[in-house]
Amino acid sequence: MSKTLADLVNFAASPAVTEHYPTPRERLVKGQPEQHNTLHFQANNCFFAGEWGAEPGCWRVNYTEDEYFHILSGRSIIRDLDGNEMELGPGDKVCVPAGFAGEWEVLEATRKIYVIYEEPAP
Repeated sequence: MSKTLADLVNFAASPAVTEHYPTPRERLVKGQPEQHNTLHFQANNCFFAGEWGAEPGCWRVNYTEDEYFHILSGRSIIRDLDGNEMELGPGDKVCVPAGFAGEWEVLEATRKIYVIYEEPAP
């Protein structure tokens, strides 16, 4: 089925609703950061694109999905289980493969655009 211009999703004009939620307690390392997510696009329940943000704090992450993100504002650190760190700031573009585990620490309120692909369950 052919798509038209009406099928395109412009984030700036998207009617998507932003959800605000606390970081789950079982994942917290420090702080009690609130996170927010605006899911602008979803396809076949395995491809997602949107905007995400969080307040300062740190929590454990375990990626079951592949993610590309582009940091819009703020400063964060992503850390693997061995303690290796990557500092993230505006303009950084990163791909995180499924299977990555570690911590996400927000130093200054951070916003990012993300694209996620999650392998469908067999």
